[in-house]
Amino acid sequence: MKTESKGSTRRSVMRGMGGVAGALAMPSIARAQTPMIMKVGTPTLNDDQHEWMKIFASIVETNSKGAIKAELYPASQLGLAPRMIEGAQLGTIQVIVMPPEFLSGVDSRYEVLGAPGMFKDIAHAQRCLLAPEFNKEFLSIGQAKGLTGIGLFINAQMIINCRTKLEGLADVAKKKIRVLGSAMQTEQIKRLGGTGVPMALGEVLPAVQQGTIDGVLGSLPVMSALRFYDAAKYILETEHATITVASLASKTWLEKLPKELQTIVVDAGQKASRDVYDWAIAFNERQRKVWTDNGGEIVKLSPAEHEKLAALMKPIGEEVASRKPAEKALFDLLRKTSETVV
Repeated sequence: MKTESKGSTRRSVMRGMGGVAGALAMPSIARAQTPMIMKVGTPTLNDDQHEWMKIFASIVETNSKGAIKAELYPASQLGLAPRMIEGAQLGTIQVIVMPPEFLSGVDSRYEVLGAPGMFKDIAHAQRCLLAPEFNKEFLSIGQAKGLTGIGLFINAQMIINCRTKLEGLADVAKKKIRVLGSAMQTEQIKRLGGTGVPMALGEVLPAVQQGTIDGVLGSLPVMSALRFYDAAKYILETEHATITVASLASKTWLEKLPKELQTIVVDAGQKASRDVYDWAIAFNERQRKVWTDNGGEIVKLSPAEHEKLAALMKPIGEEVASRKPAEKALFDLLRKTSETVV
């Protein structure tokens, strides 16, 4: 009886230990009691950046089984772009979504996607952004500065939005045009005889309304979604470059997550960047109608002016990138990618 009792006791202890070991071995997703909050911020509202956030949040919450809960903050609710970038670097904001040129002060390589004449059209741009070698290299830029890239996608082709009518390239001369703060964009306005004025998006509409600046270098869907047609109804559709968007996670926050949750966040960023494309294309078309329905005007360059603009803008990418070896290397990779991706 004593032997049986000891054996029984031993088996019970072993079963108990096995249960503890099994619990410890369970994925941290299953162990999570209180969801971790993931703040996701962007400067814009009701556009493809906002839509990307919604897609990304849904994927993360579903695949993490609720271990991560997303809170979305569009329209600069977490601060203007510089403050959001700082927050992501410090880990107080978990994910930021914005054109990479905003981050050129963190690392100048972020501006290479603004190089004019790099893509044939929007579809070609999206394929280049998702090309594995370039995508991996670009998203790794911010690692040393506390930012882990998780997504890259297109917004729209470039336009110039202005308070006064722009009939052609000559009308840009002597205008003060808001840019994203990168040398790549500032140089574009300079070649047209204007002055590029770096400014966070939240400051732009008041500056246009007050006449502090004359217009904006940007994309039609963003201008339309933010109702710029009330203050500056004229658009010159130049299409000489492409506005792109990068999504970056706080490296500090990401690396504190269990490995399986890290993978879920990174994979969700990539999937959302693919899934948002069709929505963005349809949105661009809808916003053209919204713009004109609200009294906005769109002027397309003549073929001769378009050719002149392309020749004027084409050298900018290499000239600006060549100032810094690391930026030049990334620019060369982008150019190679654009030439090989069909």
